[in-house]
Amino acid sequence: MYRLSLLFSVLILVCALTVWAQEEFETDIFQTSSGDLKITCIGHGTLMFTFGDKVIHIDPVSGYADYTKMPKANIILVTHEHGDHLDEDAIENLRAEGTVLVLTELCSQRVKGGMVMKNGDVKTIQGLKIEAVPAYNIVHMRSAGNPYHPKGQGNGYVITFGDKKVYIAGDTENVPEMKKLKDIDIAFLPMNVPYTMTPEMAADAARAFKPQIIYPYHYGNTDTSKLVELLKDDKEIEVRIRKLK
Repeated sequence: MYRLSLLFSVLILVCALTVWAQEEFETDIFQTSSGDLKITCIGHGTLMFTFGDKVIHIDPVSGYADYTKMPKANIILVTHEHGDHLDEDAIENLRAEGTVLVLTELCSQRVKGGMVMKNGDVKTIQGLKIEAVPAYNIVHMRSAGNPYHPKGQGNGYVITFGDKKVYIAGDTENVPEMKKLKDIDIAFLPMNVPYTMTPEMAADAARAFKPQIIYPYHYGNTDTSKLVELLKDDKEIEVRIRKLK
């Protein structure tokens, strides 16, 4: 009887830990014409998408998740070479046979075996259309003429999942290429001064390309409620705030 009671207690503990692990990161599910898309918000600029039997990791960084325990990747997308976006250890833990790693040119100098996509490139990878969008600073500079993110070095990505298009902007401001995007359903916009956008910049971009749903991400200590307030009268745009480590 004692052994049965002990076994029952262990099972309850395992179930509780499993539930805790599943709830550690906030996840939203969207219906597409080709099945459900699950978006998991991990931390900072780090995301994970699950679509059918495919797992797509965006800018995996070990400081935001234990990548020895995360699902192996079918596709890994890295936006640029900064250490809070490019983590060789996380990539190594996620790679499996057949994993496609998409890098910028600068990232490819540090991580071997990846596919380089430049601004403007469009590729179909494992059945998913992926577009590389320029990501750079116009206003915010380290010093005069030295932007935090120079033009041509970083990517944002637009991924098409069935009839839904998801835009992950990377580290950027409200650049003209962003504002010209069309038919974006879900957008992840960085909002972390001085490195990326102010809430006002993010609102300006949103009004230009009109995604149905915006997730501010990479927001550091920025007050995300300011973006909600700025877009409160734009009823066609929903702002979703999610907890990011």
